Amino acid sequence: MTTTQIAVRLPAEMVDELDHLVPTPHGSRSEAVRRAIEMYLYRLAAEHDAIVYDRQPFTDAEMSLADDPDEWSSAPQW
Repeated sequence: MTTTQIAVRLPAEMVDELDHLVPTPHGSRSEAVRRAIEMYLYRLAAEHDAIVYDRQPFTDAEMSLADDPDEWSSAPQW
């Protein structure tokens, strides 16, 4: 994976909190911030998916799969 360096200004208090609260397995501030951004982007994607599902709800046939385990046999084998 290629990476691009970006500069981000953070309040000194946030950097102090980052240094005190981030566990050492992250290895660096950069890795901790990168992971935080990944988690934030995942959350945004999940919120987007929720909006899409809200606009196009499951059909009765799709919902029946959740209601009756015997119906699960027609579900794709992922």
